[in-house]
Amino acid sequence: MPLSIQVLANRLTFRQLQVFKAVYDLKSYSKAGDLLGLTQPAVSSQIRHLEQALDRPMFEYVGRKLYCTAAGEEMAACVRSVFRELANMQNRLAALEGRVAGDLRLLAVSTAQYVVPYLLGSFLQRNPQVNISVSVVNRAIALERLNENSDDLVIMGMVPQGRPLTSLPFLDNELIPVVPAGHPLLAQASVSSEAFLNSNLLIREPGSGSRLALEVYCQHHRLKIAPVMELGSNEAVKHAVLAGLGVAIMPRLSVVSELALGSLVALDIPGFPLRRSWCVVYPQGRHPTPAMKAFVDYVQHNIAHFEALFRGLAAG
Repeated sequence: MPLSIQVLANRLTFRQLQVFKAVYDLKSYSKAGDLLGLTQPAVSSQIRHLEQALDRPMFEYVGRKLYCTAAGEEMAACVRSVFRELANMQNRLAALEGRVAGDLRLLAVSTAQYVVPYLLGSFLQRNPQVNISVSVVNRAIALERLNENSDDLVIMGMVPQGRPLTSLPFLDNELIPVVPAGHPLLAQASVSSEAFLNSNLLIREPGSGSRLALEVYCQHHRLKIAPVMELGSNEAVKHAVLAGLGVAIMPRLSVVSELALGSLVALDIPGFPLRRSWCVVYPQGRHPTPAMKAFVDYVQHNIAHFEALFRGLAAG
């Protein structure tokens, strides 16, 4: 027969829940101990007392690997809910005092990684009690995580249509054609899109936003893309161009230093730069936390400032 809530509450401690969460997240007693400042025997003792209170094993070893049991998975869902409600309470208490606090999980597509740091400085000065984490992924993964509601806010371009999303455009993303210094195309009076695309085009992997923007452009103008190499990041593409392996369409802000030094040159080609907008995105059905709302408001009220800032950076 299940224990009454009162009896269960008397048997459980918050420390046991904290230790359980650490072991569950890290899949290791020793790593959980390092995180919490406990010895491994102390961690084992806390888990053992929790298992005795619930009369169920939470973890089991198969070989040398630690696995969570079915009962442990149920406990994990409960513990996540407890910690989430504690965080919400902390945020609400801060809001009662006119402060913004709590965690803010930002997800940025890789083309936006050059922008995000400039968004955070002033925001954190105004809201020092907000803890921000930033993950950088390609567009395909960003869309998956957006569907799963895994992050608070997503910073991306080319927001998908037909989905219930709230989107705030805040800055132009210019994609420009670049070649290395001394490239033969620089000797031509004018360069067509076809000539550029046929000069050993280097391109991002499928799922990248910059690749999708180029594909949309080429489809609209009935141009073919025949890349000689696919690479997994803007940095990899940039260094491949610098190494003389080919040409590429790059976010302007990712090559500011190289353009200023002259190691890369932006070509004047009809139809370029491709202009997209970076946007702050989140599902419409999601209720913004105080930290989310503060960040969105901050971006919205500073759009003109960001535009001036990045125009200055792009100008060198």
